Amino acid sequence: MTSRDDNSIPPARGEFLGLPLDLLTIDESVDRCEELIESGQPTQHVVINAGKVVLMRDDPDLRRIVASADIINADGMSVVWGGRFLGLKIPERVTGIDLMEALLRRAEQRGWPVYFLGSRGEIIERFVAECRRRFPELRIAGYRDGFYSDERAVAEQVASTGARVLFLGMPSPMKERFVAAQRERLGPMLTFGVGGTFDVWAGETKRAPVWAQRSGLEWLFRLAQEPKRMWRRYMVGNARFLLIVLARRLRPARSRQSA
Repeated sequence: MTSRDDNSIPPARGEFLGLPLDLLTIDESVDRCEELIESGQPTQHVVINAGKVVLMRDDPDLRRIVASADIINADGMSVVWGGRFLGLKIPERVTGIDLMEALLRRAEQRGWPVYFLGSRGEIIERFVAECRRRFPELRIAGYRDGFYSDERAVAEQVASTGARVLFLGMPSPMKERFVAAQRERLGPMLTFGVGGTFDVWAGETKRAPVWAQRSGLEWLFRLAQEPKRMWRRYMVGNARFLLIVLARRLRPARSRQSA
């Protein structure tokens, strides 16, 4: 694996539940992504939310991959509030969907070729059409759906296009494992996981209204859209996340009492 240089050390990084977390606004995050893209190294962006925190509790390998990422944003008001509750000065929520849009705008300005990987064929087609509508000068190096049998061949295909940014519309931990396994094969590009963003821009699903996003109720909106798929993640996962944060807050108090 390529050794990490000074460009891979974020200038404003804290710790949340034992994980590194970048304390950046969305504008600062775009600038940080630009630094990574221009570094000429294989680099990775990830976000953490309540669901991923719970996943990482049960999956140490996923935790290791996330902790080694070059930029880690707080995606989810639960993480913002949880971090502040634990004394971490998180400036704002930086969602994958908002940061992707801002980064695509920067890519259009800078002329960076981008690649989109993930979702179903008809959805990725509609998503790319929407990208072209919003960013007519954007250089799209290529795209393909997320259904394949040869991961290595896909990585080589992406690398051959000369893309500088790879947007991955895959669930966790699938996208993180893909990047961890294929990082060197993908070469000098920033990999950027966007989850279900392709579906939203393609019109397959709807994003929660702004009031729900700001009040931390976006999860409830998504649960209402896909109850069978999301109930366990949100009903069980959110409860576990709350307990994890409370346990961390109480731990110093217990230590003082026993001292």
